[in-house]
This record gives sequence, structure tokens and C-alpha cells, in this order.
Amino acid sequence: MSESDTDADEKRRDNREAVTLCVEYEGADDLIGDFTENLSSGGTFVATHRDIPIGTRIQLVLSFPGLLQPIAIDGVVRWTRQAENAEGDAGAGIEFEPGPGRDQLAAVVERIRNKDPKTISRLFRVLVVEDNRHVALLIQEGLRGSTRRDFGGGVSFVFRDAEDGRAAIEILRKETFDALIIDVYLPILDGPRVIAAARTELGLVDLPIIAVSAGGDAARRSALDAGANIFLDKPMRLRQVVDTIARLLF
Repeated sequence: MSESDTDADEKRRDNREAVTLCVEYEGADDLIGDFTENLSSGGTFVATHRDIPIGTRIQLVLSFPGLLQPIAIDGVVRWTRQAENAEGDAGAGIEFEPGPGRDQLAAVVERIRNKDPKTISRLFRVLVVEDNRHVALLIQEGLRGSTRRDFGGGVSFVFRDAEDGRAAIEILRKETFDALIIDVYLPILDGPRVIAAARTELGLVDLPIIAVSAGGDAARRSALDAGANIFLDKPMRLRQVVDTIARLLF
């Protein structure tokens, strides 16, 4: 390649439009771990199926549930890997550009480590067990929308959902939650049996459990007898759900 060809290639590379890649970590510990192992040394590998040429300018936007403001840092693609040609995920190796961005990233990670309330919110994990997808979404959106109005903006909710009782028990067996919202009448395994299993078999004696149903007194008795903390009649108002969660978690 001649010198003029090299210059033209460099010019094309410099004029490439920057690409934004969003990296969503499962939680604060995952971001801190990646920072310790990779980010702090000036670069990282990002799994992606996008075809990004070497030399492309990248803006990485890092986030996780509870982080109040995503972290943005600029970098350049230094190498790529195609899944069909190598073991592991396809993606790009990104080198961070020197400058204040790297210092700012380190400062933000330090505030995350210290659980600075101005950087990360208090995170609550809620399992919603409801076979009516519409109702499940209403509950989740209602709680998300309440974080600033009812909780002062200092909390965030992360949701898992299940549509039958058997799936709910398997999720409870493997994951930790701050609250359970469960319908009484569910496919495969009903709500009271899930509640009883949570209290006895799984040992979740302190887990706040809200049971919901349109089944009236019979549903109320079965849910409370199984170990639910509170029963709400359907159709329920979102205000009831928000107030109940606030009462149980704060």
C-alpha cells in the first residue's frame, strides 16, 4: 500500500460515524467486577453480532438496574472476533481513549462501591406470578412509575415473572427476591400451594407475600392460611399495590 493510500484509509477511518454500544449488567457487582478485571486497564471486550470495523470510534454506555445515570466512555475498536471463526462470543475489543473519561469512570465506580445514594438507588427485586399477562404488566408498570412519586426517587424495582405455580417455585428456588406478588388461581400449581412451599420447603419465612384474587373470601382464607402477608381483592387499584409494597418493604 502506498503512503497516499494509507493516508486516505486513515482519513476514512477518522470520518467513520461513532457507534454506540449499550452494556447492561445484571447488577452493581457485575460492573465492579468488569471494572476490576478489564475496564480499569484501559479496555474491554464487548459481545456483539454487529460488524464493526477496526478503528471505529465507540461510545460504550454502561448501566445496571438501580444506576441512576448510565456511564458513557469513548473508545476505539482495536480487534474483532467472529463467532464462526473462533470459540466464544462474537464481538469487539475496545480500547478506551486516554483522558478525563477514564478518570470519571473510575470515580463513578468508586461511588458505586460505596453505595452512594446519589449514584445508585435502593434496588428491590419482585417476583410477579400472574397468568394474565396484562395484569402482570399493569403491576410492574405501576410500581416502576411510583418510584419518584411515592418513594422519592431513591428506589428501583426489578421484576421477574411467572405464569404458573410450578415455574414460580423453580424461580424462588434459584433466585432471591424482596417481595412476591401472586395470584391465588394459577395453572399447574395454585397460589396457596406456592405460598406454603415458599414458607416451608424453601424456608422463605420473612419474604413479604401479597396474594391477589377475584375469588372473594374463599381465596382470601386460602392465601392467608398458606402464609401470605396481605390479600388484595381483584380488580385492584395500582394505588393499593404501591401502598402495600411500601408498607411491607419500608
